[in-house]
Amino acid sequence: MNPQLFLAFIVVAAALACTPGVDWAYSITAGLGRRSFVPAVAGLCSGYVLHTLLMVAGLAAVLASMPGLLGWITVAGAVYLLWLGTITIRSWRGATFSAATAVGHPGQNQLRSFLQGMGTSGINPKGLLFFLALVPQFVSADAPLPVPVQSGLLGLTFVLLAALVYTCVALLSRKLLQSRPNAARRVTLTSGIIMVVLGAALLSEQLLPALARFA
Repeated sequence: MNPQLFLAFIVVAAALACTPGVDWAYSITAGLGRRSFVPAVAGLCSGYVLHTLLMVAGLAAVLASMPGLLGWITVAGAVYLLWLGTITIRSWRGATFSAATAVGHPGQNQLRSFLQGMGTSGINPKGLLFFLALVPQFVSADAPLPVPVQSGLLGLTFVLLAALVYTCVALLSRKLLQSRPNAARRVTLTSGIIMVVLGAALLSEQLLPALARFA
């Protein structure tokens, strides 16, 4: 693998991982919970591992060439974000901290946190297209490693960077808001609103053109 291309990819991937979005919103929500945020972060990263596997297998290009199927995946991802954002908004009044205990989302176990995180990143078609559009630009045909291996290494590099960033986001949200219950409530509410807005935007991207054709 070309060292210069690899370093350039790290810079770009780190910048993208540091860009606030739905993954940040979910990481913050997990950080405000009373349980460990590790399953949630692991779930987010597992979604990107799935994207990496699809890319290496060549399925990402196949899906991108099928706009109809990709559209249905987008709708499913939008509905999921709307649901996750709604339950986050409904729980914002309970997002508070005491000196020793964090009260977040009652009944949310580690498996559920993991699956919700995996769904947040894994079902997002824009994540799939991100791998499809970005990673090939940093693959060298002259490198000794085969192209699928290079693609897999680049994808896993992004997963590691994302894991580091999301862990820091969750930790900072817990530390900074530990003594500020009102701020914790506001951040939880904002995180839920971000998820709902992004879900609505994804849904409108698919539904508005369809409605225009029938108008």
